[in-house]
Amino acid sequence: MKDYVIRCIDEKGSIRLFVAITTKMVEEARITHNTSPTATAALGRVLTAAAMLGITMKGEKDTLTLKIKGDGPIGNIIAVANSRGQVKGYVDNPYADLLTRPDGKLDVGGIVGKTGQLAIIKDLGLKEPYVGYSNLLTGEIAEDLVHYFYHSEQQPSAINLGVLVDKDISVRAAGGYILQILPDVDNRDIDRVEEIIRRAKPISTLIDEGLNPEEIMETLFGEFNMRILEKQSIEFKCNCSKERIEEVLLSLGKEEISKMIEEDEKAEVVCHFCNRKYNFTKDDLRRLIN
Repeated sequence: MKDYVIRCIDEKGSIRLFVAITTKMVEEARITHNTSPTATAALGRVLTAAAMLGITMKGEKDTLTLKIKGDGPIGNIIAVANSRGQVKGYVDNPYADLLTRPDGKLDVGGIVGKTGQLAIIKDLGLKEPYVGYSNLLTGEIAEDLVHYFYHSEQQPSAINLGVLVDKDISVRAAGGYILQILPDVDNRDIDRVEEIIRRAKPISTLIDEGLNPEEIMETLFGEFNMRILEKQSIEFKCNCSKERIEEVLLSLGKEEISKMIEEDEKAEVVCHFCNRKYNFTKDDLRRLIN
C-alpha cells in the first residue's frame, strides 16, 4: 500500500481530520539510520505527525520542523516536512533501546523521556520563523502533541500515532490521525468523538489489517460524513546537496576552512538526515576560501 495522507472536514465544518499511512516512509528511515526497534517507533511517530502537519504549509518552500528534546536515552528527535509530502528526520542516538513494557509494547515514553520540550517551527519565508513550545508530559509523542496544540495554539485535538515493528525489526505498519475540533462544534459531537476514540483499535492495528486512510476515516468517523479536501503522497526524502553543504562550510568562515586545509588537507561532511557523505579535497576547500 502506498504512503499518503488525506485531509478531511465533516459536513458541519466543525471537525478537521488528517489520516496518514506512513509504513514505507518509516521503514526507509529505519534503514537509513539503522534504528533500534524502540527508536524506530519513536522516530516513526514524529515523522508521521510531521507529514500530516506539513501538508498545511501553503508555500512551495515553506517547511515545518517538529523537534522533541527529552531526557531519555534517544536524545533529540527531529523531523522536517513540506507541503509536497517530503519528510526527513533523525534521532541523536539511533541505537538506544529499552526493554518492552509489561503490556508488551515498545517503551517509547521511556526512550524519549518525560521531562523536556516539544517545539514546532514553521518557516514561511518571512524574516523570522514561527516557533511554538510546550513541555513534554509523557514522552509518548501523541499525548505531548495534544498538549502542545491545546496550550500553544488553543486547538483542542485528538492524536493517534502508531508504529508496529515486526519480528525481523522491519516496520510492519505505521501511520496516524490528527483530529481537531473547530469553533462552534456541537458538544454532543465532542462526546461522540471521545467515545469513538476510546473504543477504537490502535491505528497501527487498523493499518496492519489492510485499511487505507479513506477506510480508516470511514471506519472511525464515517457517521460525521467526512469530505476529503486533499490527498497527498508521502515519502522519506532529504534535499541535501553538495551546494548546500558548501554553504554550511562557507558559514564557518575563512579561518576555520584554512584550519581544515592545514590540519587534514580535506573535509568530510555527513548529512544528519540521510547519512550521505560529502567529501571535499584540499583544492575544493581552497576554492571555497577564494
